Amino acid sequence: MTVKWIKFLFIVSGIYDVLLGVAALLFGVEIFRLTGVTPPNHMGYVQFPALLVILFGIMFICIARDPHGRREWILLGMGLKASYFGLVFWHELLGDIPKLWIPCAWADLAFFLLFFAAWRSLRKQ
Repeated sequence: MTVKWIKFLFIVSGIYDVLLGVAALLFGVEIFRLTGVTPPNHMGYVQFPALLVILFGIMFICIARDPHGRREWILLGMGLKASYFGLVFWHELLGDIPKLWIPCAWADLAFFLLFFAAWRSLRKQ
């Protein structure tokens, strides 16, 4: 995996997370309504994680600027992605999660695997 490809990966991931976080932050109520999912009793439960996802998105863009210098940050990104897809897939296995959350879990699994490949590639360089 080339550094140019790694930079592209983290730019795409950063944009994805920032857009996802902004969508949840600004349009959380509408997203729940459109998907038929019961919202939490207070939107702060959605807004705080949305802000964290935005921050991680910014972190991914920073990684893209200097993948070698920020290689250890990739592990934090992998932790975020594993936390999300792990919880979603666990609850899907139990049969008690709305379908709203499934596509992002698959996307995060793909990002996790690509991050791992990037991390390993940077270690070898």
